Amino acid sequence: MIFDKLHIIFLSKKTKRQIEKLILYISLVSFFTHLTLIYLSEFEILKLFPESDLFKNPVSAIYTPFSFILIYEVYLLIYYLPKSFTTYITKQYEIIALIIIRKLFKDLSSLELKANWFEIKGDLQFTYDIVASLVLFYLIFQFQKQGKRFSIKKDIIDSKIQSFIKRKKIIATILVPLFFTLALITLINWSLEISFSANKLPSFDEINNLFFDEFFTVLILVDVVLLIVSFFYTDKFHRIIRNSGFVVSTILIRLSFGVSGLVSTILVVVAVLFGLLIILIHNQYEKSTMPKTINKK
Repeated sequence: MIFDKLHIIFLSKKTKRQIEKLILYISLVSFFTHLTLIYLSEFEILKLFPESDLFKNPVSAIYTPFSFILIYEVYLLIYYLPKSFTTYITKQYEIIALIIIRKLFKDLSSLELKANWFEIKGDLQFTYDIVASLVLFYLIFQFQKQGKRFSIKKDIIDSKIQSFIKRKKIIATILVPLFFTLALITLINWSLEISFSANKLPSFDEINNLFFDEFFTVLILVDVVLLIVSFFYTDKFHRIIRNSGFVVSTILIRLSFGVSGLVSTILVVVAVLFGLLIILIHNQYEKSTMPKTINKK
């Protein structure tokens, strides 16, 4: 089948290793390129976008390689989609956490460090983001731990499960060229918005949300498709609620891109917290419905 061949090309372990190496090299080159441009601008050899925070401090150069690492995380999300639904959701949470971490590097380069810390908008946002990153790290850790509780390995996989995995592989195979095309179109559109004559970049919010607002919009559609497809393989209430809850969580993350400041940060934390509560309740439900002989082990 053509999808099986494409799946091997796009999502095999060999391809994963190759993409991992490629992203690593690109990240290193982009970091040193950005760093070089910053110093050229600082010594006035080149005057590049003086109003942009991305060219004012060497610390902000970390922003660029982090952007490529995020692209690799997108690939990993698609890679794990057929293997584990909870790992796939975990990757969504890891991506949004890394977006906040990436923003911290830009904020670090423009901190004012004055006595009136909580009156300065940039410093205040940095405080929100650094606290949020710690909270998200803990929530993701708990979510990942809960996701592994009932992932029992079996030598013989039920035919229905095999069929569901096959459908997820088809979805994942379609997503690889789709997201590559989306990333390319986003990059082209953003490049066209750069004003070299005015020596001005688009606003930072636009740069930080670049690609990922469209990315999470597509993920919502993917999650809904997975939810509908899952109805063919299970009619258990707690699993349907779990999958529906994950869709709500992804929608909350997508909504965070439409706002800025504290509201955006709160929406992200609430989305991940909601996902964690959903899986906690699901696991308790699963535990209570397991046969007593299994429950005692």
